Amino acid sequence: MGWRGWTAVGLLLTASAAAAIVYRPDRAIRVATGVVAHNVCSKTFVSGLDPQTVFSETIERDGLRRLRRLLLFQVDRTARTVDASMAGLFGSRALFHEGFGCVLKHGREPYVPKSDIDALRVPKTPPLLEEIAGPDVVAPSNPALQAALDHAFEEPAEPPFRRTKAVVIVHDGKVIAERYAAGIGVNTPLLGFSMTKSVVNALIGILTQQGLVTPSMPAPIAEWRGDLRREIEVEHLLRMTTGLALDETNSGFDPSSQMIYLRDDMAGSVVNADVIAPPGTRWAYSSPTTQLLARIIRDATGGPEQSLAFAWRELFNPLGMQSVTLEFDASGTLQGSTYMLASARDWARFGLLYLNDGIVGGKRLLHEDWVDFSAAATLDSDYGAGFWTNRSEHERAKGRVRLGIPRDAFFASGDLGQRIVIMPSQRLVIVRLGDSVDPTGDIRGLGRLVKEVIAAVAP
Repeated sequence: MGWRGWTAVGLLLTASAAAAIVYRPDRAIRVATGVVAHNVCSKTFVSGLDPQTVFSETIERDGLRRLRRLLLFQVDRTARTVDASMAGLFGSRALFHEGFGCVLKHGREPYVPKSDIDALRVPKTPPLLEEIAGPDVVAPSNPALQAALDHAFEEPAEPPFRRTKAVVIVHDGKVIAERYAAGIGVNTPLLGFSMTKSVVNALIGILTQQGLVTPSMPAPIAEWRGDLRREIEVEHLLRMTTGLALDETNSGFDPSSQMIYLRDDMAGSVVNADVIAPPGTRWAYSSPTTQLLARIIRDATGGPEQSLAFAWRELFNPLGMQSVTLEFDASGTLQGSTYMLASARDWARFGLLYLNDGIVGGKRLLHEDWVDFSAAATLDSDYGAGFWTNRSEHERAKGRVRLGIPRDAFFASGDLGQRIVIMPSQRLVIVRLGDSVDPTGDIRGLGRLVKEVIAAVAP
C-alpha cells in the first residue's frame, strides 16, 4: 500500500454529510497524517534522507498536494519522533527505535522486540551467496548500459516526476551496472513498500521447505476454526483469494488503509472480516491478507523476537543481506504488507534467490516448486503469490511483454515504482527504486530500462 492514503483526503473534500456519518472522515484524515508521519520517520531515521524533501515528495500526490498548507509535520531528532497533523488536528505520531524502524503510536506504547539486531546480523564471512559486487559503485561496462542508466534517471521538464533513487543491474550473479541519486549509496536502506509482501512469500516458502506450513493447509488462525472461514487455506492468503471483504481501495475508508495507519494489532483488526465469496474463486488486491500471513509467521516461529531471528537466520544472512530493517506493528507482528527497508543491492540479492530457483550456495531455502508456484498467475489476474507476473493472459501482462519485459518475468512491486524484475531466461535481476508519481510513465520507463539492458548484455 505505502503512501496511497492520500486519496482519502480527496474523497473527504467531496463527501456529503450523510456519507460522513457512515464513512467517518476523521479516520480518513488520520490515515493521511499517519502516511506522512510514518514515511517521514522511516525515510529520515532509517534511510537518512532529508525530512523536508521526504515530506514534499509525500504530498506530491493529488489529494495531499491540494492540502499542502494544511498538512504539518515536525521531526524531533532528540526524541526520535515525527508528528503530523491537519492544521494541528487529527495528529499522528511515529516513533523510531534503532534496528526496528518506525511505528505509529495510537495511545498505548507500541511493543518493541527485545532483540539485538547486531547479534542477529551475521558478518559476511563468508555468505552462502557469492558476493555480487565490491564496495564501490559499479560503473556500466559499455555505452549501451550507460545509456540505459541515463534514461532511467532522466526527468521530464514538467511534473509528474519519476524521482529514480537507485538502479542495480545483476547479470549472471554479478552487478554489472548501478547508479544512485544524490545522498544515496550502496548501503542506504530504501523503503520497498509492497515489495515487503514478496519477502513474506519467502518466509512462508522457507516454513514450507521446513515442513512447518504448507500452502494447502487451512490457515492456522484460531478465529476461523468455527465458521466458513475455516475453509481458507494459506495459498488463498498468498494469492489474495480468501473471499473476505478486505479489498484494497486506497480510499482511507477501506480496511487496508485503516489497518496500516490506525491500528495497533493490524492482523487482529481484519481477522473477523465478512466472507463475500468462496475461497479461491475471487481475486482482489489486499494488504490485509499478507498481514495475516505475517501473523502466521509470528505464531509458527514462537513470537516477535523469534520471527525476527527466523528472518535473519533463514533468509537475510544466507543471502548476505546486511542493510535490512523490518518494521513491526504496535502489537509485535512483522509489518508484512508494506514496511521493509533495504539497500538496492540487498533487494537485488533477494531477487537472485528467486532467479536461482530458491537455492543459495548449493543450499535450498525455498521448496523446489516454490518459485514457479509464486510466479504462476492467480485466476484471471496478473498476480501470482506475493509477486506480479508476466506469466498470465491478462492484458497488463501482455502490455508489459509488448514493452520488452520477457514473458517469463515476474516482479516484486511496491508503491511509487519500487520494482525487482526477475527474468530467468535472461539471467537478469533489475532493481529500480524511487518516488515516482506517474505510474503509467513509470511502467513505460521500466519497460525501456529492461529492454535496453537485455540488448546491452546480449551476446
